[in-house]
Amino acid sequence: MSHPHPELGRPPVLPKGGLRVTPLGGLGEIGRNMTVFEYGGRLLIVDCGVLFPEEEQPGIDLILPDFSSIRDRLDDIEGIVLTHGHEDHIGGVPFLLREKPDIPLIGSKLTLALIEAKLQEHRIRPYTLEVAEGHRERIGPFDCEFVAVNHSIPDALAVAIRTPAGMAVHTGDFKMDQLPLDGRLTDLHAFARLSEEGIDLLLSDSTNAEVPGFVPPEKDISNVLRQVFAGARKRIIVASFASHVHRIQQILDAAHEYGRRVAFVGRSMVRNMGIARDLGYLKVPPGLVVDVKTLDDLPDSEVVLVCTGSQGEPMAALSRMANRDHQIRIVNGDTVILASSLIPGNENAVYRVINGLTRWGANVVHKGNAKVHVSGHASAGELLYFYNICRPRNLMPVHGEWRHLRANAELGALTGVPHDRIVIAEDGVVVDLVEGKAKISGKVQAGYVYVDGLSVGDVGEPALKDRKILGDEGIISVFVVIDSSTGKITGGPHVQARGSGIEDSAFAAVLPKVTEVLERSAQDGVVEPHQLQQLVRRTLGKWVSDTYRRRPMILPVVVEV
Repeated sequence: MSHPHPELGRPPVLPKGGLRVTPLGGLGEIGRNMTVFEYGGRLLIVDCGVLFPEEEQPGIDLILPDFSSIRDRLDDIEGIVLTHGHEDHIGGVPFLLREKPDIPLIGSKLTLALIEAKLQEHRIRPYTLEVAEGHRERIGPFDCEFVAVNHSIPDALAVAIRTPAGMAVHTGDFKMDQLPLDGRLTDLHAFARLSEEGIDLLLSDSTNAEVPGFVPPEKDISNVLRQVFAGARKRIIVASFASHVHRIQQILDAAHEYGRRVAFVGRSMVRNMGIARDLGYLKVPPGLVVDVKTLDDLPDSEVVLVCTGSQGEPMAALSRMANRDHQIRIVNGDTVILASSLIPGNENAVYRVINGLTRWGANVVHKGNAKVHVSGHASAGELLYFYNICRPRNLMPVHGEWRHLRANAELGALTGVPHDRIVIAEDGVVVDLVEGKAKISGKVQAGYVYVDGLSVGDVGEPALKDRKILGDEGIISVFVVIDSSTGKITGGPHVQARGSGIEDSAFAAVLPKVTEVLERSAQDGVVEPHQLQQLVRRTLGKWVSDTYRRRPMILPVVVEV
C-alpha cells in the first residue's frame, strides 16, 4: 500500500496517455468531497462539497476545497459530475461557479434541482446536463457511464469514467440496502458488467469501512418511528439533514398514520422538501403538510415539526430551540427525534443540544437510545462483497478519515487487490494511472478555504488562532502616548482587560515596569512605535504569565505626538 509523505513535491507533467486523479477534499476528513480527473490536458471534476466547521474554527460558516491548483485551468474543465445532492458533495459548487459560471453541471434530476435552487440564491444560472442510471455521455475526452447506487438520498449515482488510459469508477457515497424505501437498488449487475470490461482504478467510499457486517435496511426504522409516535403525548420535533428525503418520507408516513400535521422549519428544509415533493420523490398526502404559522391552532398532540440541526450546528433550528433562542419553545413532554448519525467531530455539539433539550423537559430520542437512523454508507461486509464483484486492478479509498481509508484499503487487500496497487492518498496528493498501474506522483496545495460571512479565503489559520486566544484567554490592551522626538512618555500607560479574568486594578503592579522599559528605550534612542509596542507586549505578557499562568492576547498601542 502506497501512501503520501510530507516531502512530496509538485507532480511532473502527466505522461502521454496517462490519467491523473487529484483529490482536493474528502480524504482524511468527512466532507468537502472533490476529485479532479485529468486526461489529455482536459479536466473532469467529480463533486464539489463543503465541510462544516468544528469548535476550533470559531466564526467560520463553511470550509471549501482549495481551488488554487485548478484556478488557472478553469477553461480546461469539461464539467462537474455531481454524484448526489448532499451538501458535502454540492455545497462548494456556487463558489467554483463564481469563478467561471459556465462550467456544465452533470447529475440526476433531484441533484440538479437541489443545486439549481442553491445557485439561484447566488444569482447564477448554470448549464446543466441531466443524466440517469444507464446513461452514457461523452464529456470531452471522458466517456462517462452512470450507475444507480443506493444512499440516504434519492437519485444517487456512481460514475464510470473511460479514457484511453483505462477505466476509473467513482462510487460516490453508497450502500447496498436490499430493501430500499424507493425500490432503487445499487446496480450490482452494472458493476459486474464493468468488472468484465476491466476496472483499472476504483475510488470507493470509505466512511463505514471500520463497521463490521451490513447496514440494516431503512425499512427497519419505520417500526421504531411508529413506536415513538404512539407513545408521544405532546409535540414531536424531528431533526434531520435537509436533504434526507427518505427519512422525511418515513416521518410523514408515521404522522399521517397517527393523525398529526407536519410543518417544515428552516429555509433549507422548506426549500429541499418542496423540491422533492414537486419532483415526486416525496409522497405527501393532501392536507398533511401545513405552514408553521398555523400550528398554534392545533393541539400539541397533533403537531410534528421537521427541522435542521441534527449535528448540533449552532445556528440551526434545533440548537436555537435548546438555547431558548427560537420562536418554537420546547416544553415539558415534547418528544425530539434526532434522525441522523453523528458525523465524527460533532459529538460534543450534539450532546450539548441533547442536554439543553432535556433540561426543558423534552424526551430526546437519538441513535444512542433507539434505532431512528441507519447509515447511508456501506459497511465492511458490503464493501467486501462489492470488491469481489468489481475486482479492481487498482484501488483508491476515498471519502473518510485516515482510519476509514486504511480500513477500506485492508478490505480491498483481503479480496485480492495487490498491496502495491492500493493507493492511500490524502487531499492534494496526485495519483497517476499510467500503463495500468496507479501510483502517487506528487502533491498540490489543498488546504482549507474558510467562508466567514461574505468573505471567502480571507480568514486563515493565524486569524483562527487569534480568535481562539480571544475566546479562551481574553484580551489586554495597553495605550501609551510618547513624544515623537524624545521617546519620553507623555500619557499612560493605560491598561484595559476584557475576558482575561484579571481586574484592571491589578495592573498597577506592572505599570511601573512598563514605564521603566519605555524610559530605558528612550535613553537608548529607540523611538520607533513598532519596536516600543513589542517591548510593551513582552513586558506585560511575561508579568501576566508569571502571575496568573495565562496567555491572553496583548494589544499594545503606542501613539506619537
